[in-house]
Amino acid sequence: MITFPKPDVEQFLRTFSIADFAVSPDEKHLVFSTNLSGKYNLWGMDLPNSFPYPLTSIDQSCQGLIYDKKSRFIIAGFDQDGNENTQFYGVPLNGGTMKEIVNHENTRNFMPKLSNDSKKLYYTTSRGNPSFLNSFCLDLESGQERLVLEGKDAATYLFGFSPDEETLLYYKHFANTYTLLYAKKGNEDILLTPPTEKQHTVNDGVFVSDSMIYLLTDYDSDFTYLASYNLETNKFCKVKELENESFTAITYNKENQLLYITSQKGVEDQLYEINLQNENWRNIPVPCSVINKLEVAASGTLYLFGMSATKPHNIYKNTGDEWVSLTKYTVPGVDSNELVEPDIITYASFDGREIESLFFRAKKENDNGEVIFWPHGGPQAAERKFFRASFQFFLNNGYSIFAPNFRGSTGYGLEFMKMVEGDWGNGPRLDNVAGLDWLIDQGHAQKGNILLMGGSFGGYMALLLHGRHADYFKAVVDIFGPSNLFSFINSVPEDWKPVMDQWVGNPEKDKEKLIEFSPITYLESMIKPMLVIQGANDPRVVKEESDQIVQALKDKGRDVDYMLLENEGHGFSKKENEIAVYQKILSFLKRFTAVTEKV
Repeated sequence: MITFPKPDVEQFLRTFSIADFAVSPDEKHLVFSTNLSGKYNLWGMDLPNSFPYPLTSIDQSCQGLIYDKKSRFIIAGFDQDGNENTQFYGVPLNGGTMKEIVNHENTRNFMPKLSNDSKKLYYTTSRGNPSFLNSFCLDLESGQERLVLEGKDAATYLFGFSPDEETLLYYKHFANTYTLLYAKKGNEDILLTPPTEKQHTVNDGVFVSDSMIYLLTDYDSDFTYLASYNLETNKFCKVKELENESFTAITYNKENQLLYITSQKGVEDQLYEINLQNENWRNIPVPCSVINKLEVAASGTLYLFGMSATKPHNIYKNTGDEWVSLTKYTVPGVDSNELVEPDIITYASFDGREIESLFFRAKKENDNGEVIFWPHGGPQAAERKFFRASFQFFLNNGYSIFAPNFRGSTGYGLEFMKMVEGDWGNGPRLDNVAGLDWLIDQGHAQKGNILLMGGSFGGYMALLLHGRHADYFKAVVDIFGPSNLFSFINSVPEDWKPVMDQWVGNPEKDKEKLIEFSPITYLESMIKPMLVIQGANDPRVVKEESDQIVQALKDKGRDVDYMLLENEGHGFSKKENEIAVYQKILSFLKRFTAVTEKV
């Protein structure tokens, strides 16, 4: 009998990911963006076969992926090493040489949409209007394009159009908690929610006829629900809501007159089907905890891309009786029993508000007694039951992970989500401190012996907690987190800048508050060993955010290590970089942990 050694911990980081997928209208072909080769490229499948083959070899992430309506070619968007300046290309179904469709240097392009005859491409771009954006219609045969929507007052995105293509659907993004949906027919712009001074959002919308639109909104509500708007009668109507659930995406199947709606409830998703003929509503069980994307073919077949805490990204097809996995991504060489499901816990914050959290506890045989405190990014996002290879990597190395959904997180209503706006450094910080106290009070950690790590807003919060509550921690890891809110506000992409006053604060009017909330204000208190990770091409949290705090701490003689990734942006698109980063973090934590154990 041959016995095998325990899997190397690095195998957890060799899990592959999927970033997006699409299915051809004839359902004979599927394309998905994956790092199966170590870097992101497009791969295809000839359905019903599920053996993938490469379509591109440009080693870049994809943003925007659609098929020609006659299943002849693919439109895909790619940036360059994480700079988020997405350009659009035509890709042959079986791969090969791509054709430039939209390529303008130093522009951001979004949301490609093909006309019903696939002769025209609609898209939104920063070209000519970087703050509020414009939308164009490009004739793919002549190469001529015309402006169809000029952004004003807020970043404006073309979202879709009616079946006869006479009416455009677009939304204005005033803030993450204030988005309005409009229909544009000729020169008329129709707001699809009733006029009100109270901010609200519209998450998604779809035409089911030339005059009827279904949309997801939290107008006059705390949670997002299904509503309709009739363009002939100009009537808005609430259709369906569920207690403490926010509807997040909507898809329409014309053949069967069915709407499919995904819904977020805390840390998990649900899928619902509504029959527009008889208004029957049913829940559809799904094979994952988090739904990243749902596609509905003309035949009515459902294709879903999702994941769970212990199941990596996969694409599934619904056969009517069950979901069949078209991709087979697992943690290579690691039995599912080696993976850790989180506990869902709640604790009371400083003002009595309940905070829901995920607590991943290292298995007894691996547990080294260490706890990593992980404030999530966003901040208007949430830590959910999705798969993080890094989490399973640290868990297998013995580190438990505590991840709270502090105020500002999504999935708990609009009011909760708005609580971070203009208050980055107070309420959310105190929610995190209450989480730290819960860990200590419950006997899971000791004060001064907790490891702190976060990325993006989580990196900002890690820096701020280090500066204001250093006595809780023994080491800190910041992954591309803002360090100075003044420079952060000034350096974000142009189409973000109109929302910054509400989201973060105004540098003049809120000067004292922004000083108080900026981690760099608390350099004197940042006395614990620190590791900082940064992507050189990051357009959201630019390199200077990490540069300035690293240099300031080094000038004070602090123990700070800096890892700069020259070919990454706001994340890790290349597998070798991801592995190098988490091996570096593990080495950092082990170095400090070993010192502590000797003491």
